Amino acid sequence: MARMTGSWLSGPSAALPPRDSAEEDKYRGESLGLPETGPDSLVRTGRRVAALFVDWLIAYGLAALVVGPDELQGSISTVTLGFWMAIGIGAVSYFGFTPGQFFVGIRVIRIDGPVRVGLVRAAARSVLLFFVVPALFNDTDGRGMHDRATGTAVVRSR
Repeated sequence: MARMTGSWLSGPSAALPPRDSAEEDKYRGESLGLPETGPDSLVRTGRRVAALFVDWLIAYGLAALVVGPDELQGSISTVTLGFWMAIGIGAVSYFGFTPGQFFVGIRVIRIDGPVRVGLVRAAARSVLLFFVVPALFNDTDGRGMHDRATGTAVVRSR
């Protein structure tokens, strides 16, 4: 039985009456007005994880340069996390993608219009990603809680 009330995760469509199973979306992103394949279609988890791995390696390298070889065991994890968040906030707010996302061909967009993600949304998205858990829970379109909460989506750029 479907819930009559929605949650913040179910988004604005929670106020709409329930749809028949015949009216279900045919593909991920259809309800957002995104194409099924090609540029601007929603990205699956594999590409997102690959981009995260590249970004983490970049942040780790920068942290190793700052901390130095003598203290690699101690505070490098905290410095790496700081660099990772700074890269995420700065790059997504200005360019719409991190270096890792650019490498794998994806980007972050706002779903409410063709404008930049912006500093506030990018910061909120990074803070939510810091806790990891929001990224593990996806909606029917495959967007994580951090994307739902900030009104963003990760799509293919090419």
